[in-house]
Amino acid sequence: MTDNQTETIQKKVNLAGLSRDDYQGAPSTLCQGCGHMSITNQVTAALYELNVVPEHVVKFSGIGCSSKSITYFLRRSFGFNGLHGRMPSLATGASFADHTLEYIGISGDGDTASIGMGQFKHLVRRNTPMVYIVENNGVYGLTKGQYSATIEQGVELKHHGKSRYLPVDICMEALVSHATFVARSFAGDPKQVKELIKAAYSHKGIAVLDIISPCVTFNNITKLHSYNWGKDHESRLHDLSYVPAYEDITVDDFQRGEVREVQLFDESLLRLKKLDKEYDPTNRWDAFRMLEEAYDNDLLVTGLIYVQTGMPTLHDKFNLPDKPLNRTPVSELRPPEEMMAAANAVMF
Repeated sequence: MTDNQTETIQKKVNLAGLSRDDYQGAPSTLCQGCGHMSITNQVTAALYELNVVPEHVVKFSGIGCSSKSITYFLRRSFGFNGLHGRMPSLATGASFADHTLEYIGISGDGDTASIGMGQFKHLVRRNTPMVYIVENNGVYGLTKGQYSATIEQGVELKHHGKSRYLPVDICMEALVSHATFVARSFAGDPKQVKELIKAAYSHKGIAVLDIISPCVTFNNITKLHSYNWGKDHESRLHDLSYVPAYEDITVDDFQRGEVREVQLFDESLLRLKKLDKEYDPTNRWDAFRMLEEAYDNDLLVTGLIYVQTGMPTLHDKFNLPDKPLNRTPVSELRPPEEMMAAANAVMF
């Protein structure tokens, strides 16, 4: 037996027969310590633990430091790096073409909250089934740290003056647009990030994750987007764990009234253990109020903000056939001549 064969046998594999290495991507070219790489590591860990087959996933991104992230995980998956702010339309078209695959989009605060805001809002309102992660650092890192739309008002950065405008809250925008899964996390809290990614991947519909990811080069000094401020001001809504459907689901360790469970479409569970807050993530109005209070009180509230299960997705609304459109021959897609002739006769 060769050394390579011995190493392969010793590697721990999941139920898909794959090791953690099978979920890796290319070496990162991001700055050392960038929060985006912490998020990428948790995407890799979550998909490995969920036994996802990489070839069943398609990755999308736009432009920006965050959009480079799809290169750093799932090297065996298809990926598409599109134009700035245009990732949502690309992902929508691809999911229409093949609804049997799973879709993950990685975006940034500039790519989503500035040039891509219109596309983001329409993706959300259509409940397009995909995971949409925003790696939110408040600046345009690729072009030397100009403010993005999510930066706090009054912040002053070297060479860029003082921010004059109120920030865009990505979670609030997702809620207003009727997203069926909304969460916020902090790159410095890897366990929570991983559990939220698991839950988002298992959600049937659009799952928006706004992850505060400090830019260590250009924006690690302001309050919301810095590691130190985030660590000191993070306020968790709950302790969150994801329970796959194939595991025994019990709550024996908790006293009655301490746990809130939300069943996802595949019978897996989100288990939310309450901390010091009475918060219902299935109540949309509670979510709005909580986000407003967090802003007023200078808190980085993290966790599952809102979830609604059982809503029809974009695919459901168009009653797509079982066979993906991109695998359907032209002869089956094109109406026969007699049908076209009858339609034209009625119209003209």
